[in-house]
Amino acid sequence: MTATRRVVLLDYGSGNIHSAAKALERAGAEVQVTADRTAAMEADGLVVPGVGAFKAVMDQLRAVRGDEVIDRRLAGGRPVLGICVGMQVLFDRGVERGVDTEGLGEWPGVVTELPSPVLPHMGWNTVQPDVGSALFDGIEDERFYFVHSYAAQEWLLDVIPPFPQPRLTWSEHGGPFLAAVENGPLSATQFHPEKSSDAGIRLLANWLGTLG
Repeated sequence: MTATRRVVLLDYGSGNIHSAAKALERAGAEVQVTADRTAAMEADGLVVPGVGAFKAVMDQLRAVRGDEVIDRRLAGGRPVLGICVGMQVLFDRGVERGVDTEGLGEWPGVVTELPSPVLPHMGWNTVQPDVGSALFDGIEDERFYFVHSYAAQEWLLDVIPPFPQPRLTWSEHGGPFLAAVENGPLSATQFHPEKSSDAGIRLLANWLGTLG
């Protein structure tokens, strides 16, 4: 029998995270919603949600030193999952309505507005998972729920063997954008698993299954 994974949902003021906590519990996790550094460091997995503007999320993260927690966990190979703007801030920068904001810099690249006349991109969309994706195992053909106007639209990280190549999952709205990334201990989704019905719960359960 697999042990229940302890997950901290980082509570730094980013909107209502109740639904994310409930979804993680449905997926089989023992969930603690907190900004406590010790709890966030010691958990089996750390989930970083995010709604709203890139700059606001970065300001809120830094206010609780969440940026340090994320960096320290990853430096120790400890799993982190970013959701929506929690994915976007993992990149070097975000440019939103003319405001250029420094991100966490875990991945190179800039988050910019989607090239579509219809924004935000809101609703259900298909994705194209990479071969060997752990997150999308068994749900490769499902739809997921998006609410965003900005995204990373290219992947710039050059990974040199023997390090494993990242698994990149793409979607499209006006042009291709990254819907999810699996890069060692760091994973992220641009869509909201907690709003993606059974497919989202399965994705969260798949992520929990990767926690050592």
